[in-house]
Amino acid sequence: MAKPLLRWAGSKQQLVGELASYWDGNKSRYVEPFAGSARLFFRLEPERALLGDINAGLISTYCEIQRGPEQVHRFFSRWENSSDKYYELRAKDPETLGTAERAARFIYLNRFCFNGLYRTNLRGEFNVPYGGAKTGRLPTLKRLEKIATLLKRATIMCADFVETVAKAEAGDFVYMDPPFSVSERRVFREYDATDFCDTDLVRLRKCLVELDTKGTRFVLSYDDSEEGETLAEGFGIRRVSTRRNIAGFSGSRRVAQELLISNVGV
Repeated sequence: MAKPLLRWAGSKQQLVGELASYWDGNKSRYVEPFAGSARLFFRLEPERALLGDINAGLISTYCEIQRGPEQVHRFFSRWENSSDKYYELRAKDPETLGTAERAARFIYLNRFCFNGLYRTNLRGEFNVPYGGAKTGRLPTLKRLEKIATLLKRATIMCADFVETVAKAEAGDFVYMDPPFSVSERRVFREYDATDFCDTDLVRLRKCLVELDTKGTRFVLSYDDSEEGETLAEGFGIRRVSTRRNIAGFSGSRRVAQELLISNVGV
């Protein structure tokens, strides 16, 4: 199994085995409208896929690796892991860089930022601080080549989740891992300059109903909350336990419940 290219807040590392049980094999096209690190995609290695995300930097990075990882690797292999280099690269405007260097910068900042967060200010500028020397290593060229091979099986699009879901067809398998919007407590949900909110939950619920109506199988992972229960109405639910970081520190973890909402019997 290929490891994801990126660290990502909310990644379903602990639940990927549970999620994989909904998959019926490579005969189906895999669709993921909140791609993020695409952990389940890399676990399943489907023959056909559609990956979407609203994060333009993320999608352009995947597209660049898909085209060929050599130039990307050539850039970041010259950059040391240090606070000075991190803030130097963070300060650069990615729009002034070529596509390969821009992707290399995204991968570097993702690897060495605090806790794998992706957060921007209102101007859309990445503003996560340096995470220190113990955040792991940058991927080898061999690993990038494996990732590129899998990404070549996918159509990749920068789009709102509704646009991506609308392209799903009968017989496809859709996995959705949206940011949580939970009114009773604070949950990290800022992945770009906008915020996932109650209006998005209404749109998400509509997507589930439309997918079910046209015979598209789906599974949605969501916080065990009133909002999650509303999304799940009329569909199957499995409650699963996972561990979450509190304030991003690995020493402050708690067991949390999530809902796996689906129209697929497991």
